[in-house]
Amino acid sequence: MAYKVFIDGQEGTTGLRIVERFKNRTDVELLKIDEDLRKDPAERKRLINESDYTFLCLPDAAAMESVSLCENKNTKIIDASTAHRINPAWAYGLPELSAQHRDKIAVSKRVAVPGCYASGFNAALYPVVKEGLVAPYHPIICHAVSGYSGAGKKTIAVYEGADKPDEYNSPRQYSMGKHHKHIKEMMAVSGLSYPPIFNPIVDNYYNGMVVTIPLHLRAMAKRTSAQQVWEIMSAHYEGQNFVKVMPFQGEGVLADGFLAANTLKDTNLMQIFVFGNDDHVLLCSRLDNLGKGASGAAVQCMNIMMGIDETTGLL
Repeated sequence: MAYKVFIDGQEGTTGLRIVERFKNRTDVELLKIDEDLRKDPAERKRLINESDYTFLCLPDAAAMESVSLCENKNTKIIDASTAHRINPAWAYGLPELSAQHRDKIAVSKRVAVPGCYASGFNAALYPVVKEGLVAPYHPIICHAVSGYSGAGKKTIAVYEGADKPDEYNSPRQYSMGKHHKHIKEMMAVSGLSYPPIFNPIVDNYYNGMVVTIPLHLRAMAKRTSAQQVWEIMSAHYEGQNFVKVMPFQGEGVLADGFLAANTLKDTNLMQIFVFGNDDHVLLCSRLDNLGKGASGAAVQCMNIMMGIDETTGLL
């Protein structure tokens, strides 16, 4: 049996990557929309209701419109936009966070794919908040660097254009007003009571990211050590296919002393690193912003909803 799958917004970066991940799958039949009807509500409605699974790779307003067009009670929707990520009626698509998260994905007809930065942030912070090491009111700071593929079509065109400004050859900080769209999601999922200070950076490479959270041990809610933080993280993610906690400051973890951001490009993997000394802990998540941070996570959720091996079609 082949499941009918429609990707609303197939021409965007995330949509194209989902199509690539279905390339060799015989259990999926992609429903295509004519190019000149991509924004036609009637045609989109027809395909959404004809599908078993619909992926939404759209801006928030368009994603909410697509959900309103669904009248088939059997159609399952996987939304890659920001629109439904903190809606409790929707499953949050990061199954590695807990057994409860995974179980909700498995039985839900509505799943919200996490944001790329939020995936790395929540994967790193959720276990230590859950264990009471970091209080919900802790003043969290997060630095993150990403490739330019997550910045949208217009920005991608500038990076890849012949007239690229010289400034685009350097790391560029943005969202300086601290109103980044992922902050509400980062708070809601990690268990924080107050917004973190979030410092995102886009750099001159295509895909891959590192999300970093520095912590002062003296400010932790419970007395602990960097080694104990690593042990908690390792136990939390033990046995997961796509989230791996790397050895604690172990030999060869960073071959040259640098943590590159594009090492996991084109995969659905996430690596979590715990570095530290007697005073500080550094939590780092490395992932592909187009993989575990977008299309890979979406396909992984669909696999779980189908009740098949979650690694199907994924690296």
